[in-house]
Amino acid sequence: MPVRLGVIGLGNMGTTHCRTIQSISDIDLIAVSDIRRSRVAKLTERYSCAGYDDPLALIGSGSCDAVLIATPHFDHTPLGIAALKRGLHVLVEKPISAQKSDCEKLIKAHRNPDQVFAAMFNQRTNRHYQKIRQMIQDGSLGKVQRFSWTITDWFRPQSYYDSGGWRATWAGEGGGVLLNQSPHQLDLMQWLFGMPAQIHAFCGFGKYHDIEVEDSVTAMLKYDSGTEGLFITTTGEAPGLNRLEIAAENGLLVYDTSDAVIRFKRNDKPIAQAIAENAPFSAPATEDIEVLVVGEGKQHLEVLENFVAAILKGETLIAPAAEGIASVELANAMLLSSATEKPISLPLSSRQYAAQLKKWVAISKYKLDAPEADVEDLSNSY
Repeated sequence: MPVRLGVIGLGNMGTTHCRTIQSISDIDLIAVSDIRRSRVAKLTERYSCAGYDDPLALIGSGSCDAVLIATPHFDHTPLGIAALKRGLHVLVEKPISAQKSDCEKLIKAHRNPDQVFAAMFNQRTNRHYQKIRQMIQDGSLGKVQRFSWTITDWFRPQSYYDSGGWRATWAGEGGGVLLNQSPHQLDLMQWLFGMPAQIHAFCGFGKYHDIEVEDSVTAMLKYDSGTEGLFITTTGEAPGLNRLEIAAENGLLVYDTSDAVIRFKRNDKPIAQAIAENAPFSAPATEDIEVLVVGEGKQHLEVLENFVAAILKGETLIAPAAEGIASVELANAMLLSSATEKPISLPLSSRQYAAQLKKWVAISKYKLDAPEADVEDLSNSY
């Protein structure tokens, strides 16, 4: 019997998900919800489903087994909690919440292990990142000494930010590039390397655009293992790139999305051994390897298929929602570090960050009682 699904939030991503659902045999799109009635009307006619302008009415209707939440970031927590309390399976868009304290409330509400609770981290289906993770975990790379991830292919002109009063505001989105464009890389970073012990970040608030939140970030990460990391992202550079470098004891791995090839320059001996044995000025000999990656990930479709398979067959989730707190914590820690001009130790104090975000929201240009015209596209977070 197909899973009866309701989609809440009909902006760009919610609308895309409704279309994707049509290609999955084990899902029936039963209902949609959005505060914009015209959007509800359009999709109910297109897909012959029920429509609600109140998401709580959809959740309480009894017509759905599961919901996909693709609303503004701040709404993920209350709507997710309401759906979980109703006994529904829940798939929430990234980020699962705008701040760590809200993540904690949302995750705490998931008390029934029979309810499937997942997050839309579709980049985890990318076979290249899966292969890199495998190489880290099976010891092919040896101990990771350093990594550097530069994600600057998020260029946005000022017109993008001017297209909605909520965009790039503390009250509307809860942040900028870290909460909007880069949650996927933050999730992948902790998925690959784990959580750091300390973060020291430098954020440019409105560095390239007339906005109040961060559009440029450089963060340094330190791990208890001794690994060090550098994370750089911005919406103000062009041409940009998405390049991950991993320096490990067995060599240097580089993955640049522009050519979609994992290149591994493998040492003939581990670094520690070369340091101890090699003659002066003699670096390890290397072998250039293009790492074989089989197949391509199906992105959002694969996460949706996995969500349904978890409900119907007990399949292991690609991205359990509980793991979504990690990327939010990283983003929050980077913002707090920049605001305080100090390194931040992890685990992050959710209370400390909530207090800082409250200050930012209080001076935000966007007001929560803004006209509907400014709110209607809030679920379009890309």
